Amino acid sequence: MNSKKIQDIVFEMLQELSGVRRASNNTILAYRNDLEQFLSYCNQNNIFNIDDVNERTIKHFIMHLSQENSQKTTISRKLSSLRKLFEYSISNNIIDFNPIKKISNPKVKRKLPSIISVDSYLEIFKLIMQENENFEAKKIMTVFELLYGCALRVSELCSLNIGQIDLKNQSLRVVGKGSKTRIVPIGNKSIEILNNYINSLDNKNYNQPLFLNEKGKRIDRFYVYHIVKKYLSKITDIEKKSPHILRHSAATHMLDNEADLLAVKEILGHENLSTTQIYTHVSIERLKRSYKKAHPKS
Repeated sequence: MNSKKIQDIVFEMLQELSGVRRASNNTILAYRNDLEQFLSYCNQNNIFNIDDVNERTIKHFIMHLSQENSQKTTISRKLSSLRKLFEYSISNNIIDFNPIKKISNPKVKRKLPSIISVDSYLEIFKLIMQENENFEAKKIMTVFELLYGCALRVSELCSLNIGQIDLKNQSLRVVGKGSKTRIVPIGNKSIEILNNYINSLDNKNYNQPLFLNEKGKRIDRFYVYHIVKKYLSKITDIEKKSPHILRHSAATHMLDNEADLLAVKEILGHENLSTTQIYTHVSIERLKRSYKKAHPKS
């Protein structure tokens, strides 16, 4: 078996992810960034072929990342990218032995996600209506309603076309992580907001992006981050003011109202139930805080 250069295998793997597996641009970019950092480390240490990478190489790479003050979550993600690389190499008969097989991720104490209250969310809507003209207000309210009311990811929101919205059956078709499609229910209040916005659009073609920017192009994540940060900053003092806060809030509020955990998992598009279970801990912690604050025996 002839040894291949690491950079060639990385290129081939990313090509397969893009073409055959149809992975999202964000997924491919994340793999590329992680693997290029590993490539750079290997080159600095005169390691060019995949056969020259062993368990010790990877452990030294982890030490290198730690010395650069990389967070444990970042190291875990980079190790996941390396696992993908070596799995690809094994499955394509490029190597016989997987050097990362016995290496585990660093232990991370999982931080509970930040959320906002329902009252805070409603306050955002009042601010949007006060500060924007009619069409822009409808557009921003619809963005918030899909992030919270349907618990969408930013990438899912930006890629939505009008044809993916089924107002009659109160559902929308989402293309999520790994290009997996799922159907998400839309509540009555969200339907009303969506309906008002879509009716105000000039072009309602099936493949027309649901949201356009001022230049008539599909909105991007920078637009969404900007408007979400703008309004979250006005109603909350939580440190991180990202669109994902709305998704976290939606999941927590559903479980607060006794939604089935498996149903919430499907709505969120999580692959593993353990990912969804983090929101049960958020609900429990909020319950504890309420008890300590209000109960006379606390």
